[in-house]
Amino acid sequence: MHVLPIHDVSDPLLTALQQSPQVLLHAPTGAGKSTVLPLLILESGIIDGRIIMLEPRRIAARSVAARLAQQLEEEVGHTVGLRMRSESRISGKTRIEVVTEGVLTRMLQQDPMLEGIGLIILDEFHERSLQADLGLALLLDVQEALRDDLKILLMSATLDDQGLTQLFPHAPVITSEGRSFPVSRHFRPINPNKLFHKEVASAVWQLLQQESGSLLLFLPGVGEIERTRTELALMVSEDILLCPMYGALSIKEQQQAIQPAPEGKRKVVLATNIAETSLTIEGIRLVVDSGFERIGLFNPRTGLTKLVKQRISQASMVQRAGRAGRLESGVCWHLFSQEQAERAAQFSEAEILHSDLSGLWLSLLQWGCQEVTQLQWLDSPPQPAIGAAKDLLKRLGAIDQYGQLTQVGRGMTGSGSSVRTAAILHEAQQNQNIEVIKLAALLVAIIEEPPRQNHCDLSYYVERPTDNWCKRASILSGHKVTSAVGKNSNLISEWLPTLLVAGFADRIAKNRDNQGRYLLSSGLGASLDENETLFTSAWLIAPVLWQPETSADAKIALALPIDIETLQATCPELFYQQETVEWDEQKGTLIAWKRLQCGQLVIQSERLANPNSQQIKQALLHWLRQNGLDSLDWSLFAQQLRIRCQLAQQWFPDISLPAVDDETLLDSLESWLAPYLDGITHRKQLHALNIGELLEHRLDWQQKKWLDEALPTHYLAGSGSNVSIHYFLEKPPLIEIRMQEMYGQATNPTVAHGQVVVTLSLLSPAMRPLQITQDLGAFWQGSYRAIQKEMKGRYPKHLWPDDPATTAPTNKTKKAINLANN
Repeated sequence: MHVLPIHDVSDPLLTALQQSPQVLLHAPTGAGKSTVLPLLILESGIIDGRIIMLEPRRIAARSVAARLAQQLEEEVGHTVGLRMRSESRISGKTRIEVVTEGVLTRMLQQDPMLEGIGLIILDEFHERSLQADLGLALLLDVQEALRDDLKILLMSATLDDQGLTQLFPHAPVITSEGRSFPVSRHFRPINPNKLFHKEVASAVWQLLQQESGSLLLFLPGVGEIERTRTELALMVSEDILLCPMYGALSIKEQQQAIQPAPEGKRKVVLATNIAETSLTIEGIRLVVDSGFERIGLFNPRTGLTKLVKQRISQASMVQRAGRAGRLESGVCWHLFSQEQAERAAQFSEAEILHSDLSGLWLSLLQWGCQEVTQLQWLDSPPQPAIGAAKDLLKRLGAIDQYGQLTQVGRGMTGSGSSVRTAAILHEAQQNQNIEVIKLAALLVAIIEEPPRQNHCDLSYYVERPTDNWCKRASILSGHKVTSAVGKNSNLISEWLPTLLVAGFADRIAKNRDNQGRYLLSSGLGASLDENETLFTSAWLIAPVLWQPETSADAKIALALPIDIETLQATCPELFYQQETVEWDEQKGTLIAWKRLQCGQLVIQSERLANPNSQQIKQALLHWLRQNGLDSLDWSLFAQQLRIRCQLAQQWFPDISLPAVDDETLLDSLESWLAPYLDGITHRKQLHALNIGELLEHRLDWQQKKWLDEALPTHYLAGSGSNVSIHYFLEKPPLIEIRMQEMYGQATNPTVAHGQVVVTLSLLSPAMRPLQITQDLGAFWQGSYRAIQKEMKGRYPKHLWPDDPATTAPTNKTKKAINLANN
């Protein structure tokens, strides 16, 4: 075994593992942490039980397991085992298991004691995968409550940003040097106004001509990989192999990218950020970094994940450049400027902060948690995403109205699939028909790894499944699945729509215009490209959608045409009758409808002649919630009352007043507005309501008295004028008043029992602003002099004294004052 940097820290690391429940290892690229350290720990004998090592990516897990086994001169499945979603190679002799995806989570759920396991290694933790964060939270709970002898080793290329030292203040931190050769880094920005793939291909070709060795090209996604490969194929000679590398490729294709090029040839590996990991790609000494990655950003409102191309972090730039120096000195071209590199974020954001958390929440419920705060997290799961997860699980029948797991939910927890596909598998299991179970498993396998062709008809792929889909379906179903499943037309026509709606009832889609635009039962819009065979289908179920960066409508990637009447017969629970009253926006009146609906989709409708008063009232409330409170006629008094109540809560937190923000008022329409809607059928009648008076009814006598004293609506000037006080949420209150009426005052008025100074807008006799001030005394002694000089000439009939602070206030001219005095 070659001596690697990890050997230099093996003694202190083994000592730390013996003495501490958690150990942090900082080991950069090339240290040997993934392919050497597990064997050193095993050979030391300090761990009582098996070692589990979590790898965040499947391709890396397979490669690491193979390298570990190779050093023992064994095949994977003996001392070193591998467990992942579609593959399990372990035996009774296995002492080190390399696992990925949700395997660790399922192991914990099935056996929280982790019997026979002594150490969990979380590798490449700096990637902050969702499963790694969840696995760590569950492991810490196990350590605290069940297994104080269980060891956790977190291995990361970077530690400073992860908050690990805050979460584990007493954990030893072992730092290993990386083994790498010098890499010459160059910033060579490409022209943003030219085609991206052509510019990238040109840069790759230039570097290949200048330097020897194979090249690793980092690109954002599969689309860019295929376009750039096509472009490069026109440039390179036959001795240069073009090898794509991304997660959806077959094992054979991935191995071709990893293995060294045949003698006399070079290769260009076109990869996503999958190649940033501990994976060693043989023969690479050149790197071209496009500077981009594509990540999924989950939108809790729509329930869709948008794939967004974004600049990589500075840490990723270092990781990518380092790939050129794994085996010998190398060269890295970054296809962006040094200034862009310096402006980039220092580290990538953890997946848990921008992902769909429905699977995570199902796992937490299975674990026995009702709140995320019951576990320790590096980054707490965001509440909006948790809220969306709860909503989806409730729609799938996995949780009840109290948020507790149902029988359906418990049945979904063991599949290792997403919650939607787990619901499909559970539905099939209830039938207890092996052929239905096999069909459901094949359906899930296709949805998990959707085809990358333009064809989006799901039935086409069910009838022509690949070997990979059949293999995955066999694992999911526990029965051998072959392409024969898709040839059973009766089975498919009867069961395919039923199975799909078990997980995707909100993705039933109705054609809106025969132009490829659809409305989903969830209320979202979706579209099909015009060259699709399903372009004019009246009804679809669309299990695979993606959200384009520049379009409000989702794109349908995989769909099944359905007959809506047949679906109504087989799944009647999805449909319901509803009588609704709605505004005719053009006429401003109400009309009533009786409708058969599936979610937001109207199946049939007929107009009702005489809706009852309760229906009308409910329709008005629904319309207001859809269109917002601005649809009401807000007088100045009503607006000011709302602002005064909100400021009172802000300035006096201990005072209890009814909340008047938009959300609260819309939620409580039934209590403060509905009683006054009787007989209203036209918009004019609605606008005639005195909203200010209705809001004032929400205050009792004591609250109203307190509010009028603390935040009065008017200011009584020394001149006798009763002037309005205008309140604002973002700035101090304001009084607009003639300057003469503030004579005799040395300070500004106040509200909130003297806590808040009122701004004065001092006006000319013609009611035009002369000065805005929050310090009247300073104004009298300062800039008043210049205004006095100008105003004496413009308004000679009015009083402009030399000492306004001691002059009696007035709203009269000098002549009127003299007449009054005489």
